[in-house]
Amino acid sequence: MTSLATLQQHYQVCDDLHQLALEENRFLRQHQRPPSPPVLERKRSLLEKLEASLVVLRSLPAASVRDPDTRRQLEDSRARILQILQLDKENEQLLLRCSLTGGRPNPAVPTSPSVSMLQRIYARCT
Repeated sequence: MTSLATLQQHYQVCDDLHQLALEENRFLRQHQRPPSPPVLERKRSLLEKLEASLVVLRSLPAASVRDPDTRRQLEDSRARILQILQLDKENEQLLLRCSLTGGRPNPAVPTSPSVSMLQRIYARCT
């Protein structure tokens, strides 16, 4: 398998993890309780695939990074992983908040989408 195909497979795993993190984030915000065991099992399964993918990536020759397509795919994967880490951090905070409130919904005032987007941008900058 070529290094570009390996990177594309790795990106697909990262993208699947990102979609799951988004799904988990929506669930936590909406229901304010931990996700169900099948979601956690899916997450474990995807994380195992990510580990396997990283093992394969480490075996690729370093010279293959000189190819512009490979470099672009590698940068896309890195960016997706940073997005996953940011979402995962936010999900951990939501889980902590849920555990502290005992799963009771918070009677907070709903924010508009633009306000929550600004809060996320601000959180990234701090």
